[in-house]
Amino acid sequence: MILTIDVGNTSTTCGLYDGEKIIFQFRRETNIHSSSDEIGIFFRTVLKENGYDWKQITKIGVCSVVPSMNYSLASACSKYLNQEPLFVQAGIKTGLKIKYSNPKEIGADLIAAAMGAVHLFPNKDLIVADLGTATTLELVSKDKEFLGGSILPGLKISIDALASGTAKLPMVEIAKPEGILGASTTEAIKVGLFYGNAGAIKEICYIYQKNVFHGEKPLIIATGGFAKIYNDYSLFDHIVPELVLTGVKCAIDMN
Repeated sequence: MILTIDVGNTSTTCGLYDGEKIIFQFRRETNIHSSSDEIGIFFRTVLKENGYDWKQITKIGVCSVVPSMNYSLASACSKYLNQEPLFVQAGIKTGLKIKYSNPKEIGADLIAAAMGAVHLFPNKDLIVADLGTATTLELVSKDKEFLGGSILPGLKISIDALASGTAKLPMVEIAKPEGILGASTTEAIKVGLFYGNAGAIKEICYIYQKNVFHGEKPLIIATGGFAKIYNDYSLFDHIVPELVLTGVKCAIDMN
């Protein structure tokens, strides 16, 4: 079995693969103060409680955007799962033609998501949207060229900014609003966040379609913790929650 790990700013998501099929997923809060022992015991406990033998894990792949977690995580994998993990980072094989001026600047999550999208939707022009703490939009051509993209404040950053930067606006749950007109402060914030974020994504994707893909419509693939709130909004062609894990699995297969 192969264990894939996606360390995000807010949460860490893990997926266990048997062959090409993901058979089990679990997550925990990302905590930069966690020791290798805490992480390792967590892995063993979760696997055991769900009927999986950690000794059957033959490879581990990691995508991390929290560098301060990497040492403890690598130590946990080595000490408790008896495997040295492969980190998605500059220098590994990705199958992508990176067009960034400085490839080392690209976040591991962006590369992994792009790899996953190319694997699932081959020979297509793609816009890969990751709705996490930040919202990212990255372009990949049908020739597997990673062209770059854009980064904008995500839903969580936006709501945190409203709550912390004003005296009277409250922190609200990130969720699809009940209507298009907010009849309360809480609902008005939800409306603004939901449709404002959707509008920004639509506009940026339209600009990319017109100017980069020469009017040809690319597939828009979404992932990330907040993508699911747009399930019924027709903003994306496909929502793939495990897209980054799929990319990490691809990295393991290539390296």
